[in-house]
Amino acid sequence: MTRSNISLLEMDRDHLIHPVTSFRGHEMRGATILKSGRGMWLTDMDDNVLLDAFAGLWCVNVGYGQDSIVEAAAQQMRDLPYATGYFHFGSEPAIRLAHRLAALAPEGLDHVFFTLGGSDAVDSAIRYIVHYWNAVGQPAKKQFIALDRGYHGSSSNGSGLTALANFHRNFDVPRSWQHHIPSPYAYRSDSTDDASIIAASVAQLRAKVEQLGANNVAAFFCEPIQGSGGVIVPPRGWLKAMRDLCTELDILFVADEVITGFGRTGPLFACADEDVSPDLMTLAKGLTAGYAPMGALLMSQRVYEGIADGAAANLAIGHGLTYSGHPVSAAVGLEVLRLYEEGGILANGQAVGPRFAAGLAALDDHPLVGDTRGRGLLGAIELVVNKDSKARFDPSLGLADRLFARGYGNGVIFRAFADNIIGLAPALCCSDDEMDMIFHRIRKTLDELLDEPDIRRAVG
Repeated sequence: MTRSNISLLEMDRDHLIHPVTSFRGHEMRGATILKSGRGMWLTDMDDNVLLDAFAGLWCVNVGYGQDSIVEAAAQQMRDLPYATGYFHFGSEPAIRLAHRLAALAPEGLDHVFFTLGGSDAVDSAIRYIVHYWNAVGQPAKKQFIALDRGYHGSSSNGSGLTALANFHRNFDVPRSWQHHIPSPYAYRSDSTDDASIIAASVAQLRAKVEQLGANNVAAFFCEPIQGSGGVIVPPRGWLKAMRDLCTELDILFVADEVITGFGRTGPLFACADEDVSPDLMTLAKGLTAGYAPMGALLMSQRVYEGIADGAAANLAIGHGLTYSGHPVSAAVGLEVLRLYEEGGILANGQAVGPRFAAGLAALDDHPLVGDTRGRGLLGAIELVVNKDSKARFDPSLGLADRLFARGYGNGVIFRAFADNIIGLAPALCCSDDEMDMIFHRIRKTLDELLDEPDIRRAVG
């Protein structure tokens, strides 16, 4: 390790706060500094070359090093590096990207508000929903419902809809108006088939709305597939059933496609898989494939008109962001969309999806693996002490950190969740050979972990 790298580690330790990290834990561990990337591969500060099976943070869908994206950003910086959306100003890239997203999105989502990422897209959704119900004369509708194990960002409001302990501890969330129903978690469900899992979720949402009073419930938020909660994959038909129930109960249905959007589950949007059109849809990550910060909130005509007609034309709707519709990010987004379609990235992701599914299924026989699940190029491997009882490992074993370290040593990066679930989200540009390599390296990692004495004892 060079002196410059040591200095970087010291500067990081002294000054840089990392997201979702123990401050003291990070001081002791130190940063893993990445240096470069190309395609599916990353190189760190020590020149280790690693296969990224998690697309950065579920986002680098087109892979690293796409020169056409770099050129699009550079050209936009030369032409117009910034344009505010305030005061009726606009820029061509933002306008064209909004038009393109409206054309590609589920039917009826014709209006786009740009954000910097997923968390503020969710926060914007909450603000606009509150505004909508006030504007249409139903101000009692203030209660929001989401799913256990759901993730809807870490903003002051969105973190309460998120249902993961790290995002609640010492932050005084959830708020009193935020509620959760059980996740459609098939592996740990008492339900024995898809139909009963769907029926259970419908009954649970209906019961929660009845408990709160339908006239008091504003919206139901869900991810089509839950990401940070451990890649929980509901049965096909679940999303449509929940959408239909929200329509029946007159509550807004919000699809959080921050992770699932842009080909991650196969189609461009996961909602398309079940012909579902939400009232609002949040996007980020794959929108710019991580090359520049940007998110989006897509809004139906019904919600748009309710807000638009709720006040005189001379009164501003008081929600905005300095970098909403940033022209450089929008130019990146337009080029990323072109790569998905004209560049063949989306088609490649769909073509390699069955190989990904086969790789997951092939791990079912491993002694540590209780469940594998996925859709498209989004998947998970859940580790257990005992396949029959589905018992989890004792947290004192620190399995997640050991898993990640073993994987890194074997040249593969994946997400190691705290409850011993491996999350996978390889870029859509992944080749067959790279896909095979991912699963070869993961199996090697699991074998090595099983050989450790305390793990072997735990498995018994």
